[in-house]
Amino acid sequence: MHKAGFVNIVGNPNVGKSSLMNLFVGERISIATFKAQTTRHRIMGIINSDDAQIVFSDTPGVLKPNYKLQESMLAFSESALRDADVLLYVTDVVETPDKHSDFIRKVEALNVPVLVLINKIDLTDQKGLEKLVQTWHDIFPSAEIFPVSAKARFNVDNVLRRVRELLPESPPYFGKDQWTDRPARFFVTEIIREKILLYYDKEIPYATEVVVEQFKESDKVIKINAVIYVERDSQKGIIIGHQGVAIKKVSTEARRTLEKFFGKSIYLELFVKVDKDWRNAEGRLEAYGYKLD
Repeated sequence: MHKAGFVNIVGNPNVGKSSLMNLFVGERISIATFKAQTTRHRIMGIINSDDAQIVFSDTPGVLKPNYKLQESMLAFSESALRDADVLLYVTDVVETPDKHSDFIRKVEALNVPVLVLINKIDLTDQKGLEKLVQTWHDIFPSAEIFPVSAKARFNVDNVLRRVRELLPESPPYFGKDQWTDRPARFFVTEIIREKILLYYDKEIPYATEVVVEQFKESDKVIKINAVIYVERDSQKGIIIGHQGVAIKKVSTEARRTLEKFFGKSIYLELFVKVDKDWRNAEGRLEAYGYKLD
């Protein structure tokens, strides 16, 4: 008997969805920083064994859209409700359950198993955790509640075991040697964008998009040219920094991470260009791979 299914991860920003995704899959495929709106796309990570295939999907955090890019991000999250065999709703000990009640109602209406993962339990005590478990049980009476800690890897294996038990019987959806549905270029853009999220403040990281224009791979070296797009000339100056110091830092840190990710030497060139108000331009968003339906 072979099992296979789609296990989709949803929840609000900053609750640690991407960190849990990386633990489940065992590959660093979903960037995880301390900033909200880190994940912009739906990203699949695949676990294969002789008798099972688990297809995890990490989605953008659920948020009220303020511009068209965020509308696309919400659409990615809502699409995860439609094709899930098992749904993982990730929360933590800080957020309030009523923050996104509309999305929670959509989850309640699903006819698939729902596991509620309460992350960051190291930030509360036993009494506080018991109260949270009861709160989420009241919201999702039929769901199973799992207190977890991505940081400490607590209870992650038990979640994986339960997910495997809930999978339907099915042949695999992807090849047994495949661990994601995304091409190499995608992870280059994610890693560069992660460094931007880490090293720049305020609105700058959210006004940037990264496009790989050249990716040439040989046995030992990968040569990459990538463009960082911003919305205004002033943002371009901030990204580059005085005498290019800021962009050099991003390039250096991204190159180091890319070398670990690909296991090869990386030659990375970064350029910065202005694409005015791209976050609200439907044509540009579609060109960057965002869905707008």
